[in-house]
Amino acid sequence: MQINGHTELYGIIGNPVRHSLSPLMHNAAFAALGLNKVYLPFPAADAAAAVAAIRALEIAGVSVTIPHKQAVIPLLDGVDPVAVRIGAVNTIVRQGGELLGFNTDWLGANRALSRELDLAGARVLLLGAGGSARAIGFGLQEAGARVTLASRTPENGRELAQHLNCPWLPLAQAGQHQADALVNATSVGMAPQAANSPLPAAALANFPVVMDIVYAPLETRLLREARAAGCRGIDGLQMLLHQGAAQFELWTGEPAPLEVMRQSLLAGLNHKT
Repeated sequence: MQINGHTELYGIIGNPVRHSLSPLMHNAAFAALGLNKVYLPFPAADAAAAVAAIRALEIAGVSVTIPHKQAVIPLLDGVDPVAVRIGAVNTIVRQGGELLGFNTDWLGANRALSRELDLAGARVLLLGAGGSARAIGFGLQEAGARVTLASRTPENGRELAQHLNCPWLPLAQAGQHQADALVNATSVGMAPQAANSPLPAAALANFPVVMDIVYAPLETRLLREARAAGCRGIDGLQMLLHQGAAQFELWTGEPAPLEVMRQSLLAGLNHKT
């Protein structure tokens, strides 16, 4: 694809964003379908200024990452009802002259998990109480799963559990729980905690499916020990891939080329290591 006067511009806003693998993933997808589009990182410390720039430059769509997922909401012309419930937007789509907000983080988690189990009626233990846990928790409930939340910080955990209307456990007690799936939505397992796991290895046999949203390293200690315990593991690259695929489909109306996107992410991870 040759960039020209008709090339549509997409990108990611946040601070920092230059480390993001999203440009590799989306540019590979655009190229695979022969679309005259390009995706760039846009470091942005101020959400209002970033959204104003999107409007002024007629940028066709952006991903939104930390710390702007909540701050952009009042700056948009409309927000998808599920994103409103989650309280966070990670995708902006230009439709006509309007900027509309969506959340695909929950779709990414649901699509990754649904490859291993039927989410309707499934019991899921969700670790964490941050933005990722919030999106994943709402998404699981949208699919009919029964969620139990566990976190290190009681205040944050109980607040999110109240929003989700689900039980809460201290993380120290999570290993005694049994469920159809375990999802780690904490930062335990990535640097500087790459040698750690949120649960003891002996507890993992309680969860037939274990998903970790950490993707660097691709095989976390949690996943390594889960597979050793006979669990079916889902690495963090799957959520990143499927949330990106949902973004691609919102922007283009085309089915996402999943294998092309997956290979670009793997290449990006291998280059970083």
